[in-house]
Amino acid sequence: MSKQKPVITIENVVASASLDHPVDLDAIVKLFPTAEYRPEQFPGLVFRLKKPKTATLIFNSGKMVCTGAKSETQAIKAVDKVIRELKSRGIVIMGKPKTQIQNIVASASLNGRIDLEKATYKLTKTMYEPEQFPGLIHRMDDPKVVILLFASGKLVCTGAKREEEVYQAVNKLHKKLEEEKIIYYE
Repeated sequence: MSKQKPVITIENVVASASLDHPVDLDAIVKLFPTAEYRPEQFPGLVFRLKKPKTATLIFNSGKMVCTGAKSETQAIKAVDKVIRELKSRGIVIMGKPKTQIQNIVASASLNGRIDLEKATYKLTKTMYEPEQFPGLIHRMDDPKVVILLFASGKLVCTGAKREEEVYQAVNKLHKKLEEEKIIYYE
């Protein structure tokens, strides 16, 4: 049994920010023709950035949700850039937004096959119904994340608030799978 290291990729970081004052979305859409705003379909305006490649939802209330970033730092920079762009065209923004990471989604490859049946009995807080979904759902308490495990050795980790939690969770799970002989390397 070789000691393989998991290959972890951050796929998406979702951050929220609050301006603590209302924002005129109609004014933003007039100044930024690429912004998408259809209030009859959705109450938020979609403000896309090319660098970093993100989409930020802006609501009348001044609340914002940024999605698509590949790191915590990138998410915070994206929110700051949106604010700068709005200000540069005369949109009134008072103060600096409070930005918070809400969710980090990552994928990982453990480079081995996982016996999901065995994992169901050896791991706590699992749900595995192969006729409904091909992956095993594992709820981890520390760090508090949800991991979807697949027989291929691939997994998806969601619910982390810091990148560090993703690495902790995946490495902790990988170690447990090896200890319990649930993962097999070709």
